Amino acid sequence: MSYVGPDSQPPRPPRRFTGGPLTVTLAALVPTCLAGWLIYEATSGPGGDEPARTLPATSQSAQGSSPAEPSSSASGKDDGKAAGKGDKGDKGDKDKASDEPSPAKPAKPSGRPAASGPLKGKVVVIDPGHNPGNGKHTTEINRLVNVGTHRKECDTTGTSTNNGYTEAQFTLDVSRRLRTLLQSQGATVKFTQDGDRPWGPCVDERARIGNNARADAVVSVHADGSAAGNRGFHVILPASVKSGAADTSGIVVPSRDLGERIAGKFLSATGSAPSNYVGDGTGLDVRKDLGGLNLSTVPKVFIECGNMRDSKDEALITNGAWRQKAARGISDGIVSFLRG
Repeated sequence: MSYVGPDSQPPRPPRRFTGGPLTVTLAALVPTCLAGWLIYEATSGPGGDEPARTLPATSQSAQGSSPAEPSSSASGKDDGKAAGKGDKGDKGDKDKASDEPSPAKPAKPSGRPAASGPLKGKVVVIDPGHNPGNGKHTTEINRLVNVGTHRKECDTTGTSTNNGYTEAQFTLDVSRRLRTLLQSQGATVKFTQDGDRPWGPCVDERARIGNNARADAVVSVHADGSAAGNRGFHVILPASVKSGAADTSGIVVPSRDLGERIAGKFLSATGSAPSNYVGDGTGLDVRKDLGGLNLSTVPKVFIECGNMRDSKDEALITNGAWRQKAARGISDGIVSFLRG
């Protein structure tokens, strides 16, 4: 049945295919479809570890440089690579065949001490005096602990300069610089506290940390709070004590050796004179009232790097370059002791 239009015109004779505009359209459409299929095959392959497929050169020329196709496999660099040319770029590495190992990722810093150096195998415990948070925990730090010869406060807040730079800030800064110097030579360095606890630890716990680590040397870093005009550094050595939990008989001699070496190297590194108010000009002081020394079973000393209440010493203590020299002096003394 044939349909007759609304004007009831007689049917027209059938048109013959003459290769007009439709032919041109189809001729143009076929290559385009073919190119699209090739692009799809090249870019929609399986993911995971399989490398991306590379388009044949004829397909790339048909693709052109359309921004809608970000795949690097159609770039000129990958063409050169397929022909045997090397490519050190990151994108080129991703397109390598699966039988070529990918570059290893850089190892993340582990925070461990150096694997080698003159101090390899040596353990040093650094005891930064006081704690920046002690002032907010007076109840905790005022409780009494046994230090062998008597009972005394768990800890104190420490002193400060007249301008408010605290001893706890100073000791942490010097101790961290000291740690870096020692680790660079292979030592394993442990802290009693690193500003990572709200207060303390108490003096008896500070001693236990060094003992439990079986440290080859322990240094407690401090700064003094004496009267103005009193200047210079001094190193505190353990006296011979045997009372209750305290027995320093095994550490008195090596601790003196450690202290003398630190005093000499500190003087050389900083240019600071030994104390003019403690130690009769030697820069050495022997005490039996400090729990950190009385309870230690490993060589241990304290160093008072200067007097924070004296304006001239304050100028040094608050100077970062001088604190680096102080750390260097202490480090050199420890190294000298450990190496004999």
